[in-house]
Amino acid sequence: MNSLLESALAAHGGLDRWNQIKSITFDASITGAFWHLKRQGDALGDVRLKVDTTRQLVTIEFAGQDKRAVFEPRRVILQRSDGALIDARDDPERSFDGHQFETPWDDIHLAYFTGEAQWTYLNMPFLCAWPGFATEEIAPIEAGGETWRRLEVTFHDHIKSHTRQQITCFGPDGLLRRHDFTFDVLGGAPGQLYATDYRDVDGIIIPTTRRAYAGEGDDQLIMVAIDMDKITVS
Repeated sequence: MNSLLESALAAHGGLDRWNQIKSITFDASITGAFWHLKRQGDALGDVRLKVDTTRQLVTIEFAGQDKRAVFEPRRVILQRSDGALIDARDDPERSFDGHQFETPWDDIHLAYFTGEAQWTYLNMPFLCAWPGFATEEIAPIEAGGETWRRLEVTFHDHIKSHTRQQITCFGPDGLLRRHDFTFDVLGGAPGQLYATDYRDVDGIIIPTTRRAYAGEGDDQLIMVAIDMDKITVS
């Protein structure tokens, strides 16, 4: 484990504390122009998520809709609160074949993308210490009046995420400032997700606000906004 990863893990609560928990549950408002582009509007405006920290499993409860989604890498299901099946898809990643950034999504597409994204975000940077992951510190950058050290992460083959190689940028305090990647399911479109408003939740330091932007200056548009509340670890 390199020194940057060690300092990042310590800043976010430490690997020993992380290994004591099994899941993170939180309320979220996930909004922005991106979801309208995918013809999903405010579908994620009021949701509750449970993110497993030991395997790829995310449950998404849609407030007021009597609907939940369960994401696993090889299968996504939509069901009622009583367990009645609404829809399901095996090997859901294949259903994105040929998609571009502007391709509309159905509800299974939305659930798959939200599941793999939120699982990755909530497990970072501790995910980088998993067997089968490779990390390398690369050249730092200057941003926001700070020097950000950068860690290039190559994901394990069996993990579903945006893409196999991603970059995490850490501030002088060791906390994640920005997460850079491309989206395989969006035809390789680039993304940068900024993390702010950190909160100590039972010893795990979690950013409660994340933003992805398009454009610059007065033309800057919020593509994705993730706001978290009522966070618990168990």
